[in-house]
Amino acid sequence: QVQLVESGGGLVQAGGSLRLSCAASGRRFSVNSMGWYRQAPGKQRELVALIISDGRTNYADSVKGRATISRDNANNTVYLQMNSLKPEDTAVYYCYAHYIIRETMGLMTRDSWGQGTQVTVSS
Repeated sequence: QVQLVESGGGLVQAGGSLRLSCAASGRRFSVNSMGWYRQAPGKQRELVALIISDGRTNYADSVKGRATISRDNANNTVYLQMNSLKPEDTAVYYCYAHYIIRETMGLMTRDSWGQGTQVTVSS
């Protein structure tokens, strides 16, 4: 079991910036990928950004040029820096981790989701 703890959400005016953080904790696990998804009212959850353990990244078209995902492998923490925020960015942002964990039966692949942090961008 890997737990994800998110922080950094809040209310920001359009054009402002936010930095979301997500820390993964657990025992004997290694992260394959971590990222951020978001879900706005009336919409499906969508990928915002993903970073693979080797450093490769993927961004939603809607945030390209405005968002940067980074990681601190030593602390199993991922960050999402978002600039030039728009009201359309308003959503609940969820941290996601895909990882390998050692259990009694061996190595297992698992997923974890954070509880979500609200980002509200006002006009």
